[in-house]
Amino acid sequence: MIKLVNVTKSFDSQVVLNNLTLEVPPGKITAVIGPSGEGKSVLLKHMIGLLRPESGEVLVEGEDITRMGRGSLNRVREKFGMLFQNAALFDSMTVFENVAFPLEEKTRLSATEIRDKVHEALGHVGLKGIDKKYPDELSGGMKKRVGLARALLLNPKIVLFDEPTTGLDPIICRAIHQLIKDTHARFGFTAVVVSHEIPEIFDFTDHVAMLYRGEILEMGTPAEIQRSTHPVVRQFITGSLEGPIRFV
Repeated sequence: MIKLVNVTKSFDSQVVLNNLTLEVPPGKITAVIGPSGEGKSVLLKHMIGLLRPESGEVLVEGEDITRMGRGSLNRVREKFGMLFQNAALFDSMTVFENVAFPLEEKTRLSATEIRDKVHEALGHVGLKGIDKKYPDELSGGMKKRVGLARALLLNPKIVLFDEPTTGLDPIICRAIHQLIKDTHARFGFTAVVVSHEIPEIFDFTDHVAMLYRGEILEMGTPAEIQRSTHPVVRQFITGSLEGPIRFV
């Protein structure tokens, strides 16, 4: 479904992705974990073509998006939904207007059809009856749910989650993780979740990849990663201050 091959990306003199190779299994939930500042969000943005690498390939269903023009890239992006770290809601729009936005921009559905689809999407994420509220009236967890409803509205094949629980308390974190698991079971999309939530990330994902210093150190099932003997992986998943990772 998604495959990155020998991808390198730098900002000024800092190498963020270093000849990185990663294959995302179709129809599964894959988590990308690693310390803050290691390029997890940069990796995600390469998958959807928001960033282009200096070298390497980013394949989406066999097509290399790194060499595509805007028209072809927009066609491929229609396969994606994305939940941004801050939910990326429009403050001046109501919940209904936020969720309806992609339908109004990309389809020719009638007002009635759009209304029904928005209500259905909000129902899937447990948010019935909040159509007229504005983002500043919502809790952090509710904003994430609205963002997820919007991301799923066009039935994407692939959904990217960029730190979906950042800034949320532990109870709401677990609720969002369960929501990702439930919506994945319902819709069957390929999911990539960027996160540093350990050990919770192991509870709902199928595969886990550890990113460190621009490379994928190890990838496997949650159980395999938890049994890893790699010193960087062990230190990160146990939260130890002793080891090769230096926290500032």
